Amino acid sequence: MTYDAEATRQRIFAAASAEFAEHGLAGARIERIATAARANKQAIYLYFGNKEKLFGAVVAAQLQEICHTLDLDPRKLPEIAGQLFDRYQESPDLVRLLLWEALESGDGPVPGEEERVEGYRANVRALMEAGMPDERRARDWLFTLIGLVAWNFSVPQLRRLILDEPDPAEALARRRAAVIELATAIADRL
Repeated sequence: MTYDAEATRQRIFAAASAEFAEHGLAGARIERIATAARANKQAIYLYFGNKEKLFGAVVAAQLQEICHTLDLDPRKLPEIAGQLFDRYQESPDLVRLLLWEALESGDGPVPGEEERVEGYRANVRALMEAGMPDERRARDWLFTLIGLVAWNFSVPQLRRLILDEPDPAEALARRRAAVIELATAIADRL
C-alpha cells in the first residue's frame, strides 16, 4: 500500500478542526489529532508546522468556506444576511474557533493574520465596487453584518434565556427572520 500524502493531510486537517473546536488552541493536543487522523505527529509538523500554524490554517479555511465566498453587494444586504446566517448555522465550529481564538489571543495578533486581513480587504473592495460610498463605511458595514449574524451562535445560552423558546429550531428561525428584517432596515438607510 502506498502512502497518500494528500489523504493524510486532509485527515489531519479534519481531526485538527474537531480538536480545536472542542478544546481551543491551548487545550488541543497534537497526540489526539494524530490519533484521530491515523497519522504520526511528525506528519502534522511536516505539513502544517507547529500547533499555532495548524490552528491558523483551520480558522482561515473555515472563514474562507463560510464568509469569503459570499457576493457582498450592499444592495442585497438582507439576502446576504440570510445566507450568512444559514452558513453559520450549518457550520457551528467556526463560531467556536473564533471564540477560542479571541479568548486565547485577546486583541493580539492571530495565526495567519496577514492572509485573513487581505481576505477582508478583498471583501471591502467588493463592497466599494458594488456602490458602498467609502472604505470606512464598508469596513463598518462588514463588521456589523458579521456581528449581527454570529451573535446568534456565539451565546446560545442567552438566546435560550432571552427568547424563552422551548424549541431551539423555532428560536433560530425567528432569529433568522429578525436578522433579515434588521438587514432590510439597514439597507434602506444605505
